[in-house]
Amino acid sequence: MSEVKETKAQRVERLKREKNAWEHFDEIRAFARQGHVSIPPEWLGTYFRSWGVYTQGDGAGVVGGKNGEGKATPFFMVRIRIPNGLLSSHQARTIADLAERHARGVADITVRQNVQLHWVTIEALPEVLETLWRVGLSTTGACGDVARNITGCPLAGFDAHEYCDASPLALELNGQLGGNAEFYNLPRKFKTSITGCRSWCTYPEINDVGLTAVTRKRLHGEEIGFSLRVAGGLSTDPHLGVRLNAFVRWEQAVPVVRGVAELFRESEVLRQNRERARLKFLFLQHGWTAESFLAALQERLGFALDPAEREELPSDIHRDHVGIHAQKQQGFSYIGANVLRGRITPEQLRTAANLSDRYADGHLRNTIMQNLLIVNVPNEHAARVAGELTAVGLPVRASAFARGTVACTGSEFCKLALTETKGFARWLTEELDQRLPGFQEQLKLHITGCPNSCGQHWIADIGIEGKKIKQDGRMVDAYYFCVGGSVGEFASIARPVGYRCAASEVPDAIERVLSEFNERRDSSENLRRFFARHSNEQIRAWLAGELVAAVERDAAAGPVPMGVEG
Repeated sequence: MSEVKETKAQRVERLKREKNAWEHFDEIRAFARQGHVSIPPEWLGTYFRSWGVYTQGDGAGVVGGKNGEGKATPFFMVRIRIPNGLLSSHQARTIADLAERHARGVADITVRQNVQLHWVTIEALPEVLETLWRVGLSTTGACGDVARNITGCPLAGFDAHEYCDASPLALELNGQLGGNAEFYNLPRKFKTSITGCRSWCTYPEINDVGLTAVTRKRLHGEEIGFSLRVAGGLSTDPHLGVRLNAFVRWEQAVPVVRGVAELFRESEVLRQNRERARLKFLFLQHGWTAESFLAALQERLGFALDPAEREELPSDIHRDHVGIHAQKQQGFSYIGANVLRGRITPEQLRTAANLSDRYADGHLRNTIMQNLLIVNVPNEHAARVAGELTAVGLPVRASAFARGTVACTGSEFCKLALTETKGFARWLTEELDQRLPGFQEQLKLHITGCPNSCGQHWIADIGIEGKKIKQDGRMVDAYYFCVGGSVGEFASIARPVGYRCAASEVPDAIERVLSEFNERRDSSENLRRFFARHSNEQIRAWLAGELVAAVERDAAAGPVPMGVEG
C-alpha cells in the first residue's frame, strides 16, 4: 500500500503542533554560530515566520522559482512589531542603527505600522532581536499564523476630534495576543485594529476584528464604547468586515477580541486548506452569518453584548496625516512627513528622532499609509521641524500622487511577487507629477506586486496588481487595473476593469484617465463617484487611449502562497 503524501496544510499544522518556535531561541543562536547551511527546512519555511522573519528572495520574484514561490537567498527580512504605531525617539534611533549595521541601510514602514529590515544574515539575527528587546521592541508575532501587530490611530490622544484615546487598549491587546503561546498556533494570520478616531484611519474594515469608537446616551451622560466588525481581509478573495449587532463597552474590548481569536483558533474547518484559512472564509464558504458569529462569540464570552448603537461612518477622506495640523492640546501641532513608498533611511530616521527630542517630547508615530509623524511640537517650532524633515527627503508638503501612493515589498525582496514595486512607485509618482502638475484630488494609488494584495489595491481609487506579459519576445513587468475601491461610508471593493499594460505604460494610462476625470467630473465629484457612474468599457477605453477588449486578471493558475504584507 502506497504511503499517503502529507499536504502542505497538514505539514504546516503538524510542525506548529510539534514545536512553539518562540520557546527555541537557543536554536536560532546555534544557527548563527554554525551558519546558514545549518538551518533546516522547517525553520526556513515555517518556524522563523512566527519570529517575524522571512527568507528573502533573489530579486526575480516568483518567476525565478517553482511551486508558486521564488528562490530564497541566505538573507532575511525582519519585521519589527510597532503596536499602534507608537515609537520613541530612542527606539527609532535603534532601528536606524540596526538598518545601517545589518540591513544595508534599508528600512520600510509597512501598511500595518511595522518596520521591516532587509539583508539580515543569520549570523546577525540574534543580535538584531536582542537589541530590539533591550529598547522594548519585538518581532515576535509580526509574521506567521499568529496574532499580528495591533493597529491603531497614530494620533490617539492628540486628535482634537477623536471619541477617545484607544491606544491603551491596543497596547493591552498587544500584550495579551502578541507572543502569547495561547495564540501561537492559529489557522492563519489574525489582524486586529482598534481606534477611537472618527476617520477610521486604520481601515478596520479589512481586519479580522475591528473596533471603532461610538457613543451612546446614558442616564448620567454619554458612554464611549465600540462597534464590532469581524472577518475583513483582502488577498485574492477580498471581503469587507461584517458588522455585528453589538455595543462593546470599554472594559469588554479586550475579552471580545480574545474571544474572536479563540473562535478562530478552534475552527478546525479552517485548517484544511492554507489558501482558505482566514477568518473571512467562515462567511465566504462555510455559511456563517453576523447572527451566528455573534451567538458563538457570546457563548464563549459567557455574557451578552448590548445591541449596537448608531455609528457615523467616515466620508471619503485621505487619512494619511501628512502636513502640519493642530492637536487637541492648545499650542501644539503634529507634523506628518510623507515617506514615499514607505522606504526610509537611517539618516531620515535619526533626523526625525533628533527633531522630536529637540523640539517635542521624543515621540513619533508610524501610519498605515507608510508615513511618519512627530507629535507634541510647540506651534512656534512647527515650521522649523517641517523644513528640516523636508531637507532630508521627508516632505511635509507632498503632491497628491506622492501622498496617495502605497507600495508592497515587491520582487526586490519578496519571493511571491511578480513585479518590482518600490522603485516603480518612485518613478510613477515622479512621472505623474510632471504630467499632471497641480493635481489636487485626494487619490489612493496602491501598487501590489502579486494577487495577495499586500499593497491593498482592492481599497484604492486606482489599484494596480502586478502581472507578467510578453513584449518583444521577453517577459516584462505589467499591471492590471482595478478602480473605485473605498472604505468608510462608501466601503466597496475595487472593481477590475479588464485593462492590463506593461509597467512602462502605466503613467500613460493613469494620465489619460485622470485627464478625463478633470474634464468630465461633476462639481465637487471625487474619483470614487466618478468611476462609479462610468462603465468598465468606458474606463478601459480611457486607460488604453482607445476602445479595447477586456482581458482577464490572469489570476495564478495554482494556489497563491501566503502573503507577507506588513
